[in-house]
Amino acid sequence: MHIDGLRQEVTDGSIDTVIMAFTDHYGRMMGKSLDASFFLDSIDEGTHACDYLLTVDMEMNPVVGYASADWEQGYGDVHLVPDVATLRPAGWTTGTVIVLCDVVDQRVHAPVAVAPRTILRRAVDALAATGFTTAGASELEFFLFRSTYREAAIGGYRDLVPAGWYVEDYHLLQASRVEDFLGPARRAMTVSGIPVESTKGEAAIGQHELNVRHAEVLTMADHHAVMKHGLKALADSMGVSVSFMAKPYAGQPGSSCHLHLSLWRDGTNAFADDSAADGRSDVFRWFLGGWMKHTPDLMVCYAPTVNSYKRFQDASWAPTRVAWSTDNRTVGFRIVGSGRSLRIECRIPGADVNPYLAFAAAVVSGLDGINQRIEPPAEYVGDGYRAEDPARLPGSLRQAATTFGASLDARRLLGDDVVDHYHHFALSEADAFDRAVTDWEMQRYFERI
Repeated sequence: MHIDGLRQEVTDGSIDTVIMAFTDHYGRMMGKSLDASFFLDSIDEGTHACDYLLTVDMEMNPVVGYASADWEQGYGDVHLVPDVATLRPAGWTTGTVIVLCDVVDQRVHAPVAVAPRTILRRAVDALAATGFTTAGASELEFFLFRSTYREAAIGGYRDLVPAGWYVEDYHLLQASRVEDFLGPARRAMTVSGIPVESTKGEAAIGQHELNVRHAEVLTMADHHAVMKHGLKALADSMGVSVSFMAKPYAGQPGSSCHLHLSLWRDGTNAFADDSAADGRSDVFRWFLGGWMKHTPDLMVCYAPTVNSYKRFQDASWAPTRVAWSTDNRTVGFRIVGSGRSLRIECRIPGADVNPYLAFAAAVVSGLDGINQRIEPPAEYVGDGYRAEDPARLPGSLRQAATTFGASLDARRLLGDDVVDHYHHFALSEADAFDRAVTDWEMQRYFERI
């Protein structure tokens, strides 16, 4: 939606609210709902928000130890600058549009370095300086429940009613039973300017996927963030709930967010080379090599929560090893397509991923691979869960955070400020889990220890 179009719809009464939004370090939408006329009058000024929003925990408690904001600095404001290119209807509600914002440090009039959208924007700019553009997609899976969010919370998230009662991967009958949500979800995302491809049942009970068309990765990350928020809001309004946890149930597959990525130059897929025996270029090979090499060091960008690491189980459709293979769903990097459609699918992230951080990590890793001409390991053939040589993915958030904080490569690729911020974020999240008493402990030890 263009500003002139918004002005017209505000004048005729069709639009009365503008949501100004950005994602925090968890990937949650934060921001304000503005009167539409006020937004138009103050569009050049933007608005403000407390800088603690990039340092709070899931319960919105300020966490000490961040350099960007703390009690000593008084928790001042950051400036939210609307990116009007992202202005779009909020298709899950009425009379409302949403615009994504860049987070700016008003003291120095520069983007906040640790804001997720800033991190991805800088990665994309670095890639553009070499003459490449990107095409990417994120396949976002989720669990759908007939319980409301409020009912789930009151019940301690126990005895939730899944939308299905058997595994429904590609099942059209089972999918038809949830068309009352998936149909409006597809239409709401289309109205929101997100080009929907399809919905389908997935490999767990009540699990589904909504896919959208590929786009430049900053645009794709924006689509992802808006879609995730929009699906939650739509579900809430319809008396159901969706969850983007990576692993809600120990006995079922988790929810993935497979990243698809290719590089382009002058309208041509730079990964493809018709003269090569396998149809793949040096750029493809080096990008893959860099992406794979830096994955262990940058895992907190792909798997940001304690729950993320519960998903990495053998024979679970989630990868457990840093290996690559052609059209093989048992490895971390699956190569799909050919010619113009040739791309790398990274199967490591779960649905809990922050898309800005994941795409940023992929881009800086792959670009480093091109610059350093990093060769990938040999292609793995067979069941990747049985592989002995490829490195296993980290087993916990704490392990991944420790590696991330100590990595010279991570600091070189992302910068000290970003690594220090998200290292502290990941350790704080791990610490919170270590202090918690879980249902598993109660069931195991309450009587029998």
